[in-house]
Amino acid sequence: MSRLIDVGLEQLATMVCRMGELAYKTVALSLNGYIEDEETYSSVSNLSDTLIAMADEAEDKAFELIARFQPVASDLRALKSYMKIIYDFTRYGRYALDVSQIYEKLGGLEECDPWIKESITEMSEKVLSMVRVSVESLRSYDTKLAETLSETEKQVDEMYFKYLDMLVEKAPATTKCTISSVLVVRYLERIADHATYICESVVYLATGEKVTLR
Repeated sequence: MSRLIDVGLEQLATMVCRMGELAYKTVALSLNGYIEDEETYSSVSNLSDTLIAMADEAEDKAFELIARFQPVASDLRALKSYMKIIYDFTRYGRYALDVSQIYEKLGGLEECDPWIKESITEMSEKVLSMVRVSVESLRSYDTKLAETLSETEKQVDEMYFKYLDMLVEKAPATTKCTISSVLVVRYLERIADHATYICESVVYLATGEKVTLR
């Protein structure tokens, strides 16, 4: 027999998955705008605000389930996981907004050397794929898919530090391009970290096992 709390948990899961889809859309819009030299700040800001509103609604739902019912250990594990994931999805929106704001203030990659655009594009594609995996693994509770992010996260870290080394070697002068790109690769590295946090939560949610994918 299904319990009343089970219905609520299903509703919460649906709310969080919708957040994930919007978070992916927000990050993709921001990164593509930066790479293709398109202004996206207003649109990304609206999406980020929507994510925050959705997060408040989802958190209220989680607290309602705790207050109205008597969650057992597995229920509390699910609620804890969802609340952590909700936070990470809002961070996607925050970093996406930061990237769009950097473009608005300093410009994108139009005046940068080709190697800079190539590096940023490669890292962006890798990070965006991580965001997609984090959303898909949550939707399907696919722990195997979630665990694939461990290796990808290491690759992103390597790309991040390699880019900083190349920047020192090839672009010693400080320009808008160097400032802009350094900030953006840092945001990319942080988005990648939050993708792994989400996948760690997915594994915990599905199995009860605490893993570290970083």
